[in-house]
Amino acid sequence: MARAAKVLAAIGRHSGTTTAFSGNLMSKPEILAAPSTADKPDLDWSQVRETLRMLNLAVAQISGAMVDGDDSVSALGDSFTSMVGNVEVVSLAAKDLPHSDIKEEILRNCSAVSSQMREVIVAFQFYDKLTQRLAHVSNSLMAVGELVADQHQLYNPYAWRGLQEKIKSKYTIESERAMFDALIKGASIEDALAICRTQQKSSRGDDVELF
Repeated sequence: MARAAKVLAAIGRHSGTTTAFSGNLMSKPEILAAPSTADKPDLDWSQVRETLRMLNLAVAQISGAMVDGDDSVSALGDSFTSMVGNVEVVSLAAKDLPHSDIKEEILRNCSAVSSQMREVIVAFQFYDKLTQRLAHVSNSLMAVGELVADQHQLYNPYAWRGLQEKIKSKYTIESERAMFDALIKGASIEDALAICRTQQKSSRGDDVELF
């Protein structure tokens, strides 16, 4: 009886749970613990599960950073837009002043400030592009996690190739496709980034990516 209980307990650990028996093998098992972790490994420990946890961590960090960034950039955009409006009010008020050097100075500076602020607002569009790329990275990591979690596909090279092609199809910038190809062929991150930068210099103007 005791030996059978030990065997069933071992099976429970291997399947991801720890099962306790109170001497009666027909009694309902009690779930005592979750699957093991790297800091407390047992027979149930799995490098695949640890990989998934790290992928989930990366996705969560990216998502959190995107939310924080969205809030900050949105506040900055609203502030600059409001400032442009205030400068225009000052400019309109100055136009009603009698002609003088001071009036011309005010109008000239209002025009310069408005122009600079509009350039800043346009520059914020870069952040939109950045968030799109981060969203792409997050989606790619989640897709990798799903494949790793699928025991039927994990060791299937065709499944991995299909995932790689799916990820690559999201890129519309030639420089990033070149970087992707270099990494898939085994290049280091530094070499792949260098290839990407070289490609960017040779194809300026083709810098719009859709997701």
